[in-house]
Amino acid sequence: MTIRLTDEQAEALETVASVEQRAVSEVIRAAISEHIESRRKDPAFQEDLKARLSRARRLLARQAGD
Repeated sequence: MTIRLTDEQAEALETVASVEQRAVSEVIRAAISEHIESRRKDPAFQEDLKARLSRARRLLARQAGD
């Protein structure tokens, strides 16, 4: 996977990783895990997810009926 960061983001990320004595990739994985976990606990996100899944199921059911 490739991500593009601004110069400022890359510098800040490298600084955080250096201070925490961790690899940049480890800091990125931890940030992604925290972001996913926060979405799992976010009621608004969960409602949006359920709505999207419901729409997708309806779409698939319609296409299967064609």
